[in-house]
Amino acid sequence: MLSKEGSSQKMENHSAMSEFILLGLPIQPEQQGIFFTLFLVMYLTTVLGNLLIILLIRLDSRLHTPMYFFLSHLALTDISFSSVTVPEMLKNMKTQDQSIPYSGCIAQTYFFILFTDLDNFLLTSMAYDRYVAICHPLHYITIMREELCTSLVAVSWILSCASALSHTLLLARLSFCADNIIPHFFCDLAALLKLSCSDISPNELLIFTAGTAVITLPLICILISYGHIGATILKVPSTKGICKALSTCGSHLSVVSLYYGAIIGLYLLPSSSTSSDKDIIASVMYTVVTPLLNPFIYSLRNRDMKEALKKLFNRAEVSNQ
Repeated sequence: MLSKEGSSQKMENHSAMSEFILLGLPIQPEQQGIFFTLFLVMYLTTVLGNLLIILLIRLDSRLHTPMYFFLSHLALTDISFSSVTVPEMLKNMKTQDQSIPYSGCIAQTYFFILFTDLDNFLLTSMAYDRYVAICHPLHYITIMREELCTSLVAVSWILSCASALSHTLLLARLSFCADNIIPHFFCDLAALLKLSCSDISPNELLIFTAGTAVITLPLICILISYGHIGATILKVPSTKGICKALSTCGSHLSVVSLYYGAIIGLYLLPSSSTSSDKDIIASVMYTVVTPLLNPFIYSLRNRDMKEALKKLFNRAEVSNQ
């Protein structure tokens, strides 16, 4: 009889879980206005900067190459990635309403995982593109055909959607009892699992297997690609040839270092007493800062992008005259 009452109470608690409370960033109330302005500017810069990359690639025929094809999809993914978390965080900071509906929280988790995984696969595709360009330049056009590039992006979307859907379906079956406070600025999967009063072993198993498939394996592929690139560069006799080879992959390597550096700092470094704050800071790095820096990295370090930007400005000046 007691077990039935306990089960009934548990079901009532689960059905009553209509929303979660996001504690947000670990900042003082009097600093909310400053950080709201800062993150709003960063978000708008991220959206406009990545939209500019997509526009330049679409308008300039010289950028209709496999590398910039992948870059345009990465820019779109970065816009979507930031849009999953930052607007909700800004709304909470402005209105002081930290609640998020249960359905909204599950949806946010789905899209966060989707665009995280998509980032991994696109960065891997770009690394393979650089590997072919530097290690097999004579066969580059033959290998990196339009069909292959389209297939790599399509497969990236399919795998990312499958991974995100798997996590979300397992998350939706969990029961959440009394505690609905998430010590984060978005619905982080790990934080949600800690709140559950159900058996989360299937979720943990999926996190381990999917994490290997969508984070570890792509990173290994990227490292192998750059290992071959490094070996090829060392065989180049002229300094000019080395500089040219490095310039073609320097921007991508910078983005990979930023992105995976934040993920390694979040998931692989040992926890401390301030692990919660450390997790939030690391999450800000790869959800806000990395998408923000991508347009600057690719525009400032890339001659083709700078020339396309000058061409766009010249076209705008002519049209205004």
